[in-house]
Amino acid sequence: MAKRARRGGQVRIISGDWRGRRLPVPDAPGLRPTGDRVRETLFNWLRAEIPGRRVLDLFAGSGALGFEAASLGAAEVCLVEADARVARQLRENAARLGAERVTIENREADQWLAEADRAYDIVFLDPPFEAGLLTQVIDSLLDRGIIAPAGRIYYEYDAVGGEPVIDPRLRPLRHKRAGQVGFGLLEPVASTG
Repeated sequence: MAKRARRGGQVRIISGDWRGRRLPVPDAPGLRPTGDRVRETLFNWLRAEIPGRRVLDLFAGSGALGFEAASLGAAEVCLVEADARVARQLRENAARLGAERVTIENREADQWLAEADRAYDIVFLDPPFEAGLLTQVIDSLLDRGIIAPAGRIYYEYDAVGGEPVIDPRLRPLRHKRAGQVGFGLLEPVASTG
């Protein structure tokens, strides 16, 4: 017997200009919006660093992280989402909020990374856990100069599967666990050459 498709849900922006606004999220395979508790912790860590910064949400999904950053005054937010239906909802949500500083790219993350031509101050990485992409994507960010020298990388992973190996070019700043989700904040290690 086939499972009946869910209708999707909503995410709530927890702070900033759009605090309390609820945004629809379609039901899509692998779509797992970052929970309110985790987002609250993350944005407590980053709140002072977001205004005026360039932000990349590479596996945007619900857009909760990117829209939260825009709500807190990011100068520019790029949401990259491979699923066309999810990207369409992100565009509708951006229009609903009047989020002029938010752009949506309907592309696979690796394709987008291969053509990226600018550095971002803050990068959110919440890839599908089962895909095992975190290490590969972090390598690409560093190799291609997509993370600014004083930037921050936020990452989520399946804590049940163990902690990811962090590239030696990065220094851990923060780390927490909420249920089965591990999450942390990294910064590039200053180059000595």
